[in-house]
Order: sequence, then C-alpha cells, then structure tokens
Amino acid sequence: MFRRRGRAAAEDAELESEDELGQEPKDDAAPRKTAEAPEERKNGPWDESEVDKALEGRVDLGGLLVPAVPGMEVRLEVSEQQQVMAITVVLGQSAIQLQAFAAPRSEGIWSEVRDEISVEVTKQGGVIDKGVGAFGPELRARVPVRLPDGSQGVQVVRFLGADGPRWFLRAVISGQAAVQPQAAAVVEQVFRDVVVVRGTQAMAPRDPIPLRLPPQARPTDPAAAAGTPAPPASPYSGGGDINPFERGPEITEIR
Repeated sequence: MFRRRGRAAAEDAELESEDELGQEPKDDAAPRKTAEAPEERKNGPWDESEVDKALEGRVDLGGLLVPAVPGMEVRLEVSEQQQVMAITVVLGQSAIQLQAFAAPRSEGIWSEVRDEISVEVTKQGGVIDKGVGAFGPELRARVPVRLPDGSQGVQVVRFLGADGPRWFLRAVISGQAAVQPQAAAVVEQVFRDVVVVRGTQAMAPRDPIPLRLPPQARPTDPAAAAGTPAPPASPYSGGGDINPFERGPEITEIR
C-alpha cells in the first residue's frame, strides 16, 4: 500500500531521469557549498548536502548515515536476498526503526503517510493518537499484540516522519522511549542526527532508498537479543501488517 504503482510512478521516475540528464556536468574540483536545511528540519534529520563531514561519528549504511552512540546495538533487517530492508537502533530498553524512501521533488508525503498508518493501525484493532512533537506532527499508536507467553497485550509505538529533498524518512519508536520522556530524548537525538543519502538516481516516489551492510556486521545471537525490544514491523512491508513483536532475519552490529 505504500508505493505508488503503475503509470503515475513510472512517469515520475522518467521525468526525474530526464531532468538529471539535462543538468550540467559537475566540477569535482569546485568546493561544495553546504545547503541550508529548511525551517521544519533546522535541527535535523539531515540531507547529505546540508552536513559537512557527514561520515564523522556515523555508521555508513548506504542510504542512511546513523549516528554512533555508545552502547547502542544496530540491527539490520535483511531479506533472503541479503538486501537491507530496515535499520533498528537499540538503546537499553528502547528502539528506533529507520527507513528512508524516495519522494517527489515538489511536495512531501508525511501528511498522507500519517493517514495511511492511521488506517492500518485501526484495521489491526489499535488506537491512534495524533499530536505534535519535537519534529512536528507525529502519531502514537496502541497496538494489540500477542505476548511471548501467549496472552494478549498492548504495545505503544510512536511514528515520526521527516520530508527532505526528494526523500522521506520514517521512524518507529518502541520500548521505554515510546512512553517515557527521558528515554525518548536519547532516541530522538538519534533521529535528529541521521543523514539521508538519497543519491542522484531516478527513483519512483516511495521506492526504498537502498541500504547496505557495513563490513563489521555479524549475525544476531537470538539468545542475546531475547531481552531487548523487538523492532516494530513496517506497515509498508507489502501487506500492511503491523506486528511489533515479529522479527525478520537480522544482522547485528554492536558499537
């Protein structure tokens, strides 16, 4: 449900490709002027054009440069084809899942994505609260889940979003940071310091921005991960299912 399909998406990608082909060649020797972030992102997250030395203090995951925080665990959810589908940063009993997508040149998509998330959560029997946080409009969802002991429970998650130049960054916060302000401040700083590397390739709106495994990544030890928050599943994984306790294949990097 997340991706635009058919003729409209194809035309957007084709128009973007034609625009780029018409650009003048860049002079690699010329000094790069750092762009200035718009008011709604004046404190991050950032586009790579808005940050000097973007790789300093960040983990390079291709389309996302994630700040390295002492004690954090980075979980990379990978497909059977070894494609990285999402990134989850675990800090103590809190987690934040990050995904970046291509977006149209002319407008952001966070407003319509919020509506789509609200519909999906409601379909799952959850409850949505709309509010405004440190990054503007956000959603807090109370989602019914089956606990490990088989009983029914409710998990609270927060959805954050940021519209950048031709990209959209979505975050899902779970664990203590979803309900405790002190824990939330630490996790929100991770979101604030993320740098998105959109690239210049033509992409249809809502296509995932490619991610990659870092060289030091290693397989997750299931026993070691048992006591940490499970990353929420994406509502846009194809079928729209939300199951915050379900994990896919993972690679873990300890910082």
